Amino acid sequence: MALLTVTNATVQFGGLIAVNQVSFAAEPGEVRALIGPNGAGKTTLFKAIAGEEQLASGTIHFRDQAIHTLTPHEISARGIRRTFQTGGLFGELTALENVLTGLHTQIPSSFGGLLANTRSAKTVEKAATKKALNLLDMMGIAHVAEQWARDLSAGQKRMVEIVRALATDPPLLLLDEPAVGLAPPVRLELMKIIRRLVEEENIGVILIEHAIEFVMTVSDTIMVLNNGEVIAEGAPQEIRQNKDVLEAYLGR
Repeated sequence: MALLTVTNATVQFGGLIAVNQVSFAAEPGEVRALIGPNGAGKTTLFKAIAGEEQLASGTIHFRDQAIHTLTPHEISARGIRRTFQTGGLFGELTALENVLTGLHTQIPSSFGGLLANTRSAKTVEKAATKKALNLLDMMGIAHVAEQWARDLSAGQKRMVEIVRALATDPPLLLLDEPAVGLAPPVRLELMKIIRRLVEEENIGVILIEHAIEFVMTVSDTIMVLNNGEVIAEGAPQEIRQNKDVLEAYLGR
């Protein structure tokens, strides 16, 4: 069973068709990349999956349940979490506190219980903190747990945002340009982390990325959009040799 199924998805802004009859299926344990020139419809499709843009027609199903009429909050609660290219963290919170904000939907204790400082609330808080620290350690950034998010490097911020998205154990992770602005060594480490998550945790990953070599290395499947339509889909080597892709995206 596919994790996510998009069928004939169309997004329209007035007379402009930003995404036109796009269909694909994303599987567990797969990294699927969306690439294409600026204005191709990648971000709009991404937002439609996350519930931030409404479909004019078509459907989106997650685990065989329709989600295209749900709000972003409802979709996130179903198990689809996303990161943002910029501005995703709370600068006035520490890295650890930012990760804990991603766990708020899983904390069963009421705010009243937390304020009352009950034993149950303390247990939940301790477990959440332990999980957050373990995730930061897995990403190799446990040492920044108590640093203010505003003081972190671009690479550290990106890692913290991914950790926050992973905190709820999502079956599907949407990554918005995860490699942008990262130094080559940090990109390489990020590739390894994404592959480890997919292979060991069997989660699905859909990412938008302009760094073509990053995409070719980390992805199992690449889908290429141009003018809102899918012009190619396949393994990295197939896409690298596709004439339509070379013309539309690589300018050859």
